[in-house]
Formats: sequence, C-alpha cells, structure tokens
Amino acid sequence: MSRRYDSRTTIFSPEGRLYQVEYAMEAISNAGAAIGVLARDGVVLAAEKRVTSKLLAASRSTEKMYKIDGHVAAAVAGIMADANILINTARVAAQGYTLSYQEPMPVEQLVRSLCDTKQGYTQFGGLRPFGVSFIFAGYDSSYGFQLYMSDPSGNYGGWKAGAIGANNQAAQSMLKQDYKDEITREEAVALALKVLSKTMDSTSLSAEKLELAELYVVPESGAVKYEVCSAANLNKLLVKHGITVASSSGADES
Repeated sequence: MSRRYDSRTTIFSPEGRLYQVEYAMEAISNAGAAIGVLARDGVVLAAEKRVTSKLLAASRSTEKMYKIDGHVAAAVAGIMADANILINTARVAAQGYTLSYQEPMPVEQLVRSLCDTKQGYTQFGGLRPFGVSFIFAGYDSSYGFQLYMSDPSGNYGGWKAGAIGANNQAAQSMLKQDYKDEITREEAVALALKVLSKTMDSTSLSAEKLELAELYVVPESGAVKYEVCSAANLNKLLVKHGITVASSSGADES
C-alpha cells in the first residue's frame, strides 16, 4: 500500500504519514548510537564510534561530536555527509548572531533555526529529508545548561537525557530508569558509559569504539568550555566505572 505514496516527499498516505521521513528515521536507527545526559553542572555527550575497517587511517578529529559554537556542541547519528551540511549551517547561524548582537546565540533559538531548515526539506518537492538526528548540548545565561534532540522531520524537544541511533529504545528505557534529578557531571559520565556498554553490539569497550565529550562552566573564569575526552582518559574512565578491566601488561613487564 505504501508504494503508492512513498515516491514523493510531499505526498501524505491515507493514514497521514510521510514515508520518506520515516525512511530517514529508519536509516538513523541503524547508525552508531549517541547519548546525552543533562547534569546540574554540565552536559555529557557519549557516542559509539564504529570502526568500518582496520585499514582506515585514524583521524585526529572526532567522528560523532561537533563543536558548533563556544557554548553549543552536538552529537549526531545517521548519514555523516548530511550531518556535515547541517553542522556548517548551524555554525554560520551562530556566528551571524554573534556578529549582529555581540553575544552568543541562545541555545534553543539556534536549535530551532536548524530544525526549520530540516523541516523545509520535508515540505518541498525535489528534495529528500536529511538522514540525521542530533543531540544538542548547550549553555546560555537565560536557561543554564540545556539538552535538545531533533529528528529528520524538524521536530525537537528539550530532554534531561536521551538517545539516538542503534538500540535507542533500549537506551532510552535504561536512562529513564537510572536518571535522577540533580545528577552531577561525574555521575552523568558513569550513566552514559553504562548505557552505551549495555546497548552497543560490541562485547568489549575501549577508546577506539567510544567518544565522550563534556560541556561545563569553568568556575574560576565563568567561561563555557567544551572538552573532548582523550583516548587515555576515556580508557581510565571505563576502568574506573567497572565497564572494562585494567590491562595487566604494564605490571607484567620487568
């Protein structure tokens, strides 16, 4: 039945569904997972980094985390080529606002601006929806730390914790069960790593398969800082929270 209505983005089915948007969401559900957790003193983003080939040269940049502006970052799941276009669009919007008003763009206004672009690609013929979902982490003086999620339809909402990508329903259930109000950033890191460890298909976790980033305010200066966890520190965190076992190779060496 759907074959009569899924060839065009702008055609509704009799049930009121846009199949092209649903196909984009299905593509995202097969992508590497990403998780965001809102804490009282920051926001934590964690994501699965899928290694497609051992021959692929290691990149110095992250694959799933993007810094949009000094006070906003995002984790993505889906088609990375689509993500690059939208991230650049968001960066231009943020810089344009700063140039015009001499202050950082409010987080929700930036998210809404990007989601307006995404929604336009579900409304006009000759286009297809962007096959990517985002988790936005940000801070502004009006509302403090914020976490937003958006999907290919252009819909977005504020969350305390959320998951996108593969096994997102299972991850969402675990977050709903284990999340507590007034959680600290350190507890948020432990929760994000725990959920990823139980929802990823991989049996053993390491820094090669994960990415972790935090957005927080530096107490001394009051400046917002976005920091990506290094591979060495991420391995230490995995051991600290009991997700992996510390390697004994160093102890065996004489």
